[in-house]
Amino acid sequence: MAGKKAIIAGASGLIGSNLLQILLDEPFYDEVLIIVRKHLNVDHPKLRQLIVNFDELYKHAAEFTGHAIFLCLGTTAAQTPDKALYRKIDHDYTIQLAQLAHQNNVKQCHLISAVGADATSSNFYLKLKGDTEEDIKKVGISSLHIYRPSMLRGRKENQRFGEGVINGIMTVADHLLIGSFSKYRSISAAQVARRMFIQSTDNQLGTFLYHYKELI
Repeated sequence: MAGKKAIIAGASGLIGSNLLQILLDEPFYDEVLIIVRKHLNVDHPKLRQLIVNFDELYKHAAEFTGHAIFLCLGTTAAQTPDKALYRKIDHDYTIQLAQLAHQNNVKQCHLISAVGADATSSNFYLKLKGDTEEDIKKVGISSLHIYRPSMLRGRKENQRFGEGVINGIMTVADHLLIGSFSKYRSISAAQVARRMFIQSTDNQLGTFLYHYKELI
């Protein structure tokens, strides 16, 4: 379908990089804009890279136009031990991007969250994800899709040995997670990215939540 533009923030991450490849391969979008801190080593006729200082997103407000914005920003405690900075990356930048997109009449927003996200949680990570979900709902985008995967499987260039071991354990443990616990099953980043793309090709209005069963 000609004329459709997608925006990705977080295209260098595990889900974001898978999503980028899908959007470039699929004919549904004929332009893909990625919001990055530094140039990614990816070339494609449909791809445009916008290098920004995320503290000055407002300077690029006019760029945030199109059919859908995919918000895959995130960090880890190891990469960002400062909790204030962690929140800025995971929450503040995400909400600002959604607001700018909404101002430019972008109709769809796709947000990567996490299973167990809860704004009332005493756990920093789960509360942060819950706060982000609640605040993005207030932006007012007419079609909001929130994805809540559990542990992600997939190759990372900087994957630590311990993460690889945990991934192996989860592959076995997944079979024990049944019924209401199935939402905690691990899932490949590629599967999550594929579901994000599929949902973006629909024109459903409202707010939608996706756990493991809806993602596979």
